[in-house]
Amino acid sequence: MPTERRTVARVVLLDPEDRVLLLHGYEPADPSDTWWFTPGGGLEGAETREEAALRELKEETGITDVELGPVLWQRQCAFSFDGRRWEQDEWYFLARTARTSVSTDGWSELEQRSVTGLRWWTSGELSATRETVYPTTLAELLRQLIDEGPPSRPLRLRTERV
Repeated sequence: MPTERRTVARVVLLDPEDRVLLLHGYEPADPSDTWWFTPGGGLEGAETREEAALRELKEETGITDVELGPVLWQRQCAFSFDGRRWEQDEWYFLARTARTSVSTDGWSELEQRSVTGLRWWTSGELSATRETVYPTTLAELLRQLIDEGPPSRPLRLRTERV
């Protein structure tokens, strides 16, 4: 299985009620293998992580009226998806929006065949769910973010390999 290395920008998008927006994805070869994840994706060309975060947010959610904040977390992860092995260096940016309606018009062909939709989650709902969410500590991280505000410097999350 070929390995792809990617530099990734992700967005922890909060609405006025401090709910976080997540996408519901699945393995195209096995639609029963599902998980929730933050908007984001790989950098293209010479774009910065900030530019990639905003572009991906627009493509995946249709939301452009955001205030992009600091990098909250950094994470290394590795997983298999759609016949490839991915090794990613991810930075998670805080963003806030007043808009909660989303659009999937900008989805790529891969997103159209591997994402079922989007949902706003409260920290309590994340803590209570038995569904898989990435990063796996998102419920605790979101609660800490809401209670204490952004960290003074990005937190290094543990490496996750699936």
